[in-house]
Amino acid sequence: MRNKNKVAVVFTGGTISMKIDPRISAAIPALSSEEIMSMVTNIDKYSDIEIVNFDRIPGPHMTPTRMMELAKLAKKLVDRDDITGVVITHGTDSLEETAYLLDLTINSVKPIIVAGAMRSGSELGYDGPSNLAAAICTAISEQAKNKGVLVVMNNEVNAASEVTKTHTLALDTFKSMEFGPLGIVDNDEVIFYRDIMKHTHIDTEIIEVKVDLIKSVAGMDSRLIKFCVDSGAKGIVIEAMGRGNVPPEMMEGIKHALDHNVVIVMVSRCPMGRVLDTYGYEGAGRNLRNLGVILGGSLPGQKARIKLMLALSRTNKKEDIKETFEKDFYKGWF
Repeated sequence: MRNKNKVAVVFTGGTISMKIDPRISAAIPALSSEEIMSMVTNIDKYSDIEIVNFDRIPGPHMTPTRMMELAKLAKKLVDRDDITGVVITHGTDSLEETAYLLDLTINSVKPIIVAGAMRSGSELGYDGPSNLAAAICTAISEQAKNKGVLVVMNNEVNAASEVTKTHTLALDTFKSMEFGPLGIVDNDEVIFYRDIMKHTHIDTEIIEVKVDLIKSVAGMDSRLIKFCVDSGAKGIVIEAMGRGNVPPEMMEGIKHALDHNVVIVMVSRCPMGRVLDTYGYEGAGRNLRNLGVILGGSLPGQKARIKLMLALSRTNKKEDIKETFEKDFYKGWF
């Protein structure tokens, strides 16, 4: 008797598809999607599986353009009546960016799960099959519906909008540091502890790739900002210090960018907490916001960049982009 549900498993590559090449003693893409699925034992008791081969690339090779192509594919899959949910395997280095882009651009009741591996198929404790099994169990769960895109690793379920990679090696590297996971996968069953209160959707099938990310550090000046502007950037995300402040020498570059209609979004380089225009000295958040810098909430720089890319694909009107970033998180954003 066939299962009542079917999960489409989209393979894009990453460590989950790698083995160590003895010639160079380093991991490279080697495992096929069929080989990986063959290691997910007994999954046929839970769901029928449809394998979809999208790519076989390492995480750092993923680009925003390819992310959009992946989003279009995922949309087609979840729109099919015979598909219960979609699981996407991905390299962990850029997993949170792809997952967040999918979360922003796909508005579906059906679960979309992103998973990967921290150890290759040649290492002891290869975690790929376990993570993939947990992701499939999540994709067929009724409780996983209407929760946006989820990231499932190490038997934890996190929201794509909240999760980030926190460690270069640990199996539990993906964490929602400020709020904790949405739930866990225990004994092949998904248990949710909380829900997401706000969910942003940006309706677009294109992306503006000319958006740069700059991290502020002590004594930094305006050279990088001016270079980005003069190189044709449409938007810049600045990872500011603390609550949302930059060295005063960066102010000239920020004004230069705004004078050239480059949208600037400010987030914090701190791993937790949101930016706010609390301080009023030169280079502080109040000065920046008065100039027209947009506050990016508690997003890390890499996610704010994805969001700005998508927002700019729809409009170059600063007030509309400001609404996209600030409406749900700041009083009197308008």
